[in-house]
Amino acid sequence: MDPALLKEREAFLKRAKATPAVEKRKIKSSDNNDKKAKKAKVKPPLQKSTHSADYKVSAGSSQYKFSVLAKIVKFMKTRHQAGANDPLELEEILHETSQLDITSKMKHWLATQALINNPKITVIKEDGVNKFCFKPMFDIHDKRGLVKLLKNYDLHGKGGILMEDLEESLPNLQKILKNVADYVVTVQRPQDKKLVLFYNDRCCRFSVDEYFQNMWKSVAVDVLDEHKIEEYLNKQGITSMEASGYKRISSLPKRKKGKQKPRTFKKHNDHLDGVLQDYTENPPVK
Repeated sequence: MDPALLKEREAFLKRAKATPAVEKRKIKSSDNNDKKAKKAKVKPPLQKSTHSADYKVSAGSSQYKFSVLAKIVKFMKTRHQAGANDPLELEEILHETSQLDITSKMKHWLATQALINNPKITVIKEDGVNKFCFKPMFDIHDKRGLVKLLKNYDLHGKGGILMEDLEESLPNLQKILKNVADYVVTVQRPQDKKLVLFYNDRCCRFSVDEYFQNMWKSVAVDVLDEHKIEEYLNKQGITSMEASGYKRISSLPKRKKGKQKPRTFKKHNDHLDGVLQDYTENPPVK
């Protein structure tokens, strides 16, 4: 081995031994630091609000406001259907609906906006104080009002009235219907199964024999149009509606006809003039 390299190696080892080396020891954390670290890791429990009215001023307060209004309208409707529709003050309504714990801001909103603008509530002013009562769809109070309302609908071609609308307007409707059964016809709608009341006019009552009813139901005219029905009636010797003064109005407008020019016809067989003879009056004798 090269002696120069050996000398350099020995010199390096001497320098390394002469240089002191100090080990760094880990510093143990104190008890206080441990406690602080544990406290930092443990999250503090959420404090529950002890106030019952905190949710009323939260972000969903608008939903709460309209729930209060809906409860009031439902109470007023139930009260009207029970036969009591005298006006009440706002404090009385809140007492009846067990909502006296609402805020003054909510009361102001109910008194100045919500109840006044509600279509189901009527405002009555007595001695400078606003009182409220339920406003039904129809202003009827007894069986005479019910019959008159149905008759008015029938005369003006408005049809019938839903049973639920009449139940909202007239208390004890079922008892009244038993007394006016001769003037009312009840029909159930096929699409939603709701009951509809119609006026039963006595002047339009007539009986049809069952034989004619079955004949009427057996005739199918779904495929036939008006023209084909008219032809069939004429073949059977039945006059159509036009003979009675009814005229069918055509949907297409008539075109205006201009002045017609005389037509010129082309003559054929001109070379046979004088040869052909007419035997219509004197037929030829065989």
